[in-house]
Amino acid sequence: MADTADIADFHDDVVRAEPRGSAPVPLSVLDLATVGSGRTAREALATTVELARLAERRGYHRFWVAEHHSMPGVASSSPAVLLAHLAAHTDRIRLGSGGVMLPNHAPLVIAEQFGTLEALAPGRVDLGLGRAPGTDGATAAALRRSDQLAEGADDFPRQLSELTRFLDDDFPDGHPYARIHAVPGPVQGRVPGGVQRADRPSIWLLGSSGFSARLAGALGLPFSFAHHFAAANTVPALELYRESFRPSAVLDRPYAKIGVQAFAAETAEEARRQVRTGALAMLRLRTGRPGLIPTPEEAAAYDYSPAERDFVANWLSNVVHGTPEEVREGLDALAKRTGADELMLTSNAHSASARVRSYDLIANAYGFPPAT
Repeated sequence: MADTADIADFHDDVVRAEPRGSAPVPLSVLDLATVGSGRTAREALATTVELARLAERRGYHRFWVAEHHSMPGVASSSPAVLLAHLAAHTDRIRLGSGGVMLPNHAPLVIAEQFGTLEALAPGRVDLGLGRAPGTDGATAAALRRSDQLAEGADDFPRQLSELTRFLDDDFPDGHPYARIHAVPGPVQGRVPGGVQRADRPSIWLLGSSGFSARLAGALGLPFSFAHHFAAANTVPALELYRESFRPSAVLDRPYAKIGVQAFAAETAEEARRQVRTGALAMLRLRTGRPGLIPTPEEAAAYDYSPAERDFVANWLSNVVHGTPEEVREGLDALAKRTGADELMLTSNAHSASARVRSYDLIANAYGFPPAT
């Protein structure tokens, strides 16, 4: 599925990911371009650019955006478009999808989109792939052709294989797609007697259960687990990934990253006030009422039922929040408990300025380079 150029590329990436400051593992950022109550998608996307530039200045390793659909509070429905914009506003930080929901798309389209991104930002692009639709069933049907919908996530391994072959331009002779090329891509690097490979995006598998963990291990790919919304499955999934891992041309040893809800403020009280907005937004989403991220005042005034209070309490128990020192302690403990090779921090609080400030405070807590 890949040649020896890929293993060198990925290990160069890992070397560049050596922890900054006193962080035990590299820290990265996942952003959903969240839209707060009273705000617009334009403002949310502008904040995403601001966060990406801050993450680069402060020494975070990656900046990923995620594909979601039909969710008023999430403006990152088109990762490739947003990543192209971010590439134009950054210089060094790795950019990627966390992720592209592959069953929603033709593999050739994703190969073309991310081949274009790699051409725009050489050596900086990650292609994180998920097998869920990133939305409800009706919206998934609107995204796909009718014959694709029946296949769904169960066809993910075949789609992944097809996408990888398009990215590497290596369908075997006689294959129906052997004469089809994803452009930009390796076809531009063909020279007499062979192919001079261009860099291609680093492929990651994403998951919140054991399926993608096992597949990533079997294929020898890096794996990113959604601890931020499936915390109970984190340790079992990472163990399954490591047990299933087979060395490949991409990796000679497992590399596991986990997504973490994290939020820092000057006081623990302010951090809790901010993260409760994201908890209420998730409660509404899980009960079929997706909307904009509520304000702290809305979250404080909401009349929670006993079951809803339990949901919020359980949700907040997996959000690392508090003062910068408390967040650092929580992240360090999580990295030690899970053995993760990298932590990807995310936050869906209402206040854009508070979210930006949170990443700044966490960088300060770890002694990352000052913003210059």
